[in-house]
Amino acid sequence: MPLDKGDGPPGGTRETSRQLSREQLFVLISAASINLGSMMCYSILGPFFPKEAEKKGASNTVTGMIFGCYALFDLLASLVFGKYLVHIGAKFMFVAGMFVSGGVTVLFGVLDQVPEGPVFTAMCFLVRIADAVSFAAAITASFSILAKAFPNSVATVLGSLEIFSGLGLVLGPPLGGFLYQSFGYEVPFIFLGCIVLLMVPLNMYILPNYDSDPGEHSFWKLITLPKIALIAFVINSLSSCFGFLDPTLSLFVLEKFNLPAGYVGLVFLGLALSYAISSPLFGLLSDKIPHLRKWFLVLGNIITAGCYMLLGPIPVLHIQSQLWLLVLILVLNGVSAGMSIIPTFPEILSCAYENGFEEGLSTLGLVSGLFSAMWSVGAFIGPTLGGFLYEKIGFEWAAAVQGLWALTSGLAMGLFYLWEHAQRRRSKLQNILGTEEEQTALLPDEI
Repeated sequence: MPLDKGDGPPGGTRETSRQLSREQLFVLISAASINLGSMMCYSILGPFFPKEAEKKGASNTVTGMIFGCYALFDLLASLVFGKYLVHIGAKFMFVAGMFVSGGVTVLFGVLDQVPEGPVFTAMCFLVRIADAVSFAAAITASFSILAKAFPNSVATVLGSLEIFSGLGLVLGPPLGGFLYQSFGYEVPFIFLGCIVLLMVPLNMYILPNYDSDPGEHSFWKLITLPKIALIAFVINSLSSCFGFLDPTLSLFVLEKFNLPAGYVGLVFLGLALSYAISSPLFGLLSDKIPHLRKWFLVLGNIITAGCYMLLGPIPVLHIQSQLWLLVLILVLNGVSAGMSIIPTFPEILSCAYENGFEEGLSTLGLVSGLFSAMWSVGAFIGPTLGGFLYEKIGFEWAAAVQGLWALTSGLAMGLFYLWEHAQRRRSKLQNILGTEEEQTALLPDEI
């Protein structure tokens, strides 16, 4: 069935059959390409860039800031692009973001030709910031287009596409490391950048163009809704948990288990694969049984908190740290992350519609931008705080502190849902009592 390209309600576009329309298939291909390409470009830096930066005179602190500025500018750009999605155009934003992302990835490959010192550092910051802005544009547009094309199965589609995000994160570091060892610094970036650039004409041709009118609502009205503010806190905590592992887990594994450097990436594999595999399942359940979303959110956060308490494990538990236990906990963490992350987008969307936001691309842009921005906040805080705590109190206690954040957000969300349920029951009871009183008042007249 052809999709309505106007600004009608999402519910107006019914997926009457299980078979995908041509436009829906094209949207899926486009979204999968940006998820895979952007995650590979994002994760390729890890194995070898810090060493190259050190050769150019950049300190560990500066290298960390080069990594950290990505999340900060992704946050700012997501809010801007979410607000002006309708003005810019979703398709143009998607294609332009992909084009710039591919271009700056290629540019990163020639930074070894730049003179060492402040010039190298400044160019690294500029290229990394441009990459963050382009990624924010493409992902914000991608979320909005997906929600427009699949109004009745947003969580299923987003969950399924996390397979490609997981693949990008899994394939990026080993592929980058192999190309770096075989051909030198330039080739990994130029190779991946060219692949992303080749996707641009494909997406220009196949991606549908959805038009819409600008809305009257703002990010401020969206984020000041109590339920959405709490969900944003949940997104922060989960993103921070992922980010925490980047600067800390590899060091802990190398110190504790004396593993060869090449095997450290395999430890991360358990987390990425379990997340990618479980996400489609939780997406499907979130769409088929919508009332389960809230409990996925709460339970997923609590399980995540438990995982971080056991990662070290925390010394008060008196459990000996073992490699098999660490890998098992990371696999469980991947499942719990899928359980709690996937329902957040549809939960924010349904809450926005319940509170008077118009149904169309304008609201989808705000929700997409908010989700990306809140994820970026956690992606910035997680590695920054994690690195600091690791130095001060060690991995075991640092992981426990991180788990405490997830536990707090999960319990806060659970308490809110219980309060919301009680309010709805009270309102329903008052309506029933009011109806009975009206009927009683009318009885004498009827007699």
